[in-house]
Amino acid sequence: MVGFPAEGVAALFRQHHSELVRLAVLMVGDQPTAEDAVQDAYANMHARWSKLADKADTLPYIRAAVLNGCRSVQRRRGVARRAGVLQRASSPPAIQASAEQEVILSQDRQQVLAALTRLPRRRREVLVLRYYLGLSEAEIAAVLGISTGTVKSTAARALAALAHDLGEDS
Repeated sequence: MVGFPAEGVAALFRQHHSELVRLAVLMVGDQPTAEDAVQDAYANMHARWSKLADKADTLPYIRAAVLNGCRSVQRRRGVARRAGVLQRASSPPAIQASAEQEVILSQDRQQVLAALTRLPRRRREVLVLRYYLGLSEAEIAAVLGISTGTVKSTAARALAALAHDLGEDS
C-alpha cells in the first residue's frame, strides 16, 4: 500500500469493497445496512491511517472493522427489539440481491443462509470467513483475534449445528 491515507484506502476500496459488502450482508441481513457498516469501516481506517502499524497489510484490519461494525448493528437491533421499537422478524430478513444474485440464489441456498443467521455470532463469523471469503484458519484467527485451534473447533461446531438445523446427517 502507499503511504498516503487517501491512496491506500482508495486502493483497498477498489480491491475489496464488494467482498466486504457481501460479508456484511451475510452478517446483518440487508444491503443498505451492510454498505453503511463497510463505509464506516473505511472512514475509520482513513482517520486512523497514521496509527496503523503495518500499512501494507490492512486487509485483516478492515475485515475485523467490518465485523465489528456488524456486531454493533446487531447489538443496536437487539436493544431496539427489547425496547419494543423494532419487531423481531418471524423469518430472517430478506437479503436484497441484484439481478445476477437472484439467479444464483436457489431455494437450498436460501435455506442455508436462513440457518446461518440462526447460528451464534462467533460461529456464523467463522463459517462466513472460511467458506464464503475462503480465508485460511490463520487469517480467520487474525481477523477475529482468536487462536487457530479456536477457529477449528468453532468451525466444527458450527458445521454440526448447521447440518442439524438443515436436517442433514453430519
